[in-house]
Amino acid sequence: MGVRLLVLTVLSVALMVVDARFALLKPVRSQMSLVLMQTYWITDLPQRLYQGVASQFGSRTELIAENEKLKTENLLLQGRMQKLAALTEQNVRLRELLNSSALVNEKVEVAELIGMDPNPFTHRIIINKGERDGVVLGQPVLDARGLMGQVVELMPYTSRVLLLTDTTHSIPVQVNRNGLRAIASGTGNPERLELRHVADTADIKEGDLLVSSGLGQRFPAGYPVATVKEVIHDSGQPFAIVRAVPTAALNRSRYLLLVFSDNRTPEERANDAAQAQEAEDKQNGTAPVIPATVPKPAFVGPPAPAAVPATAAPVATPAKPAAHSARPAKPAATTAPAARPATTAPATTRQREE
Repeated sequence: MGVRLLVLTVLSVALMVVDARFALLKPVRSQMSLVLMQTYWITDLPQRLYQGVASQFGSRTELIAENEKLKTENLLLQGRMQKLAALTEQNVRLRELLNSSALVNEKVEVAELIGMDPNPFTHRIIINKGERDGVVLGQPVLDARGLMGQVVELMPYTSRVLLLTDTTHSIPVQVNRNGLRAIASGTGNPERLELRHVADTADIKEGDLLVSSGLGQRFPAGYPVATVKEVIHDSGQPFAIVRAVPTAALNRSRYLLLVFSDNRTPEERANDAAQAQEAEDKQNGTAPVIPATVPKPAFVGPPAPAAVPATAAPVATPAKPAAHSARPAKPAATTAPAARPATTAPATTRQREE
């Protein structure tokens, strides 16, 4: 019995090491997730039945009151949406002027929480969307109040999401009031985040809203992350202690949103925009105008070569007189030797007279 237990223990440790180092058991986990998916659905069935029965037998008075409340909220939201639409269009125009590549509207998909990691030292949840639904590693996940985390493990029909409060997770944020940048790290407490390496003189105070800065290109910019709860200044320390509370309901949210961001590079965006513009020009019939302007230089070209010989002829004619002017210089050279005997002749006659 003891030998069998020892063998099983060694085998278990070996399997864990192999899985952690080489990920050889990932296909096995993927197949097991298909079986566990049915288990999740069966265990969640009582709650679904309860919600269905409760919705069917709700009192008429409560339904009328809720209907009136929803109508009022809908009216208020419609008024805000009208203003938001104008602000969105203005933001788009300003970003076009600045040649910015920031995203305006991201594609989202609704997912449902179906399980949680039983390990109390890790903050992970399981959602009912997987690789076959288009989910990718590192994809941001949020709820109705703010960011929750990112996808860290993919399976065919399910995914594991690492929450913001996990001790191994960090996210770049900025103060919505003044744009001060910082790094929010998880503490292991689902109700608290900490900002690391914030200068003691930084302009941050209790109640400031922290939003995602978009640095690192993992989380989209502008989504709420946390609210500053406490700022402790210590004169003997270079950094302040800043604690914040996540805006997302990490322990209560059941329905989540998967954000599908545009991960193209600026060059790819420029190429796609050029191709789209070219296709639009072809549809509008403006494409033939471009070739019509190209043949015009071909008709202007033939007169240009005729002008080149005309300018070359005058240049060649001045060179010929220069050649003729060099010939008269030769007689001058011949007369010089004739003058030399004239000077030497008197010298010889004087010697004879002496």
